[in-house]
Amino acid sequence: MEYTQLGRTGLKVSRLVLGTMNFGPLTNEADSHAIMDAALDAGINFFDTANVYGWGENKGRTEEILGTWFAKGGDRRDKVVLATKVYGNMGGDGDPWPNHDKLSALNIRRAVDASLKRLQTDHIDLYQFHHIDRSTPVEEIWQAIDTLIQQGKILYAGSSNFPGWKIAQTNETARRLGSYGLVSEQCLYNLVERRAEMEVIPAAQEYGLGVIPWSPLGGGLLGGVIKKEVQGGRRAAGRSADALADTATRARIQSYEDLLDKNGIDPGEAALAWLLTRPGVTGPIVGPRTLDQLESAVRAVDVTLSEEVLSELDEIFPGPGPSPEAFAW
Repeated sequence: MEYTQLGRTGLKVSRLVLGTMNFGPLTNEADSHAIMDAALDAGINFFDTANVYGWGENKGRTEEILGTWFAKGGDRRDKVVLATKVYGNMGGDGDPWPNHDKLSALNIRRAVDASLKRLQTDHIDLYQFHHIDRSTPVEEIWQAIDTLIQQGKILYAGSSNFPGWKIAQTNETARRLGSYGLVSEQCLYNLVERRAEMEVIPAAQEYGLGVIPWSPLGGGLLGGVIKKEVQGGRRAAGRSADALADTATRARIQSYEDLLDKNGIDPGEAALAWLLTRPGVTGPIVGPRTLDQLESAVRAVDVTLSEEVLSELDEIFPGPGPSPEAFAW
């Protein structure tokens, strides 16, 4: 496994991030524990979760699964750079009670204590804002975060799903207040969805944030979905099926799979390897449901894409170009 610094921090993290969103809803506790053990054995030290994972009436379940794994000991917690998120409503479905969500100082205080209890740990290494809060002043957010840092409950703060301007505003406010500011941005970024290249990633690089792409396989589109249909009769479902219903999209995915087949590269591994070549990217989040999926993701670290393949990938999935040239002269 390769390691890199997380943005401008001194923190060393693996080039792959273990996403845990499937733990609980799709992967039971025992299998989730086995996947986390295998991830550590493979050298992955960066684990990502969120307080709402588990979803519905089971919000918080994923953090609980991590907590029972940490409780097994064996230096599991010491070896892991632990990231979780705050923003979503943690009340019951349809709960109208105020202050159970978003980024008020009250909710941040409540949410971090609840996450620490579920995770069975005394601190969170990277505490991420899951979405922008249009109602809470940035000054209030940093006041709450600085208090948590002083209390030793968190070490760093990061963002997720922030536009470029919000990254700038948040870190300029932090600078004015003498706070350390955001150190990472977790954004939607893959070969199919490259709009983050316009402003989000440049803003992250300007302010020293590590970029952590989520959905690196584009909801399954980049994992060999057409070949799986042909060979095994396994049809695409959900967002992948909707995307493939578009003739132009299906043609692009077919060209992608043909290119990689010609070069003897697994499509899913290529999608991850491509992200590892992108400027500013710390490491993509892989969210395995099984050990086999984890093993495939780990192999991507050793995949080298030639300049010719990279060029052809750009032709199939052209990026938007930089801002403002992407939409102006």
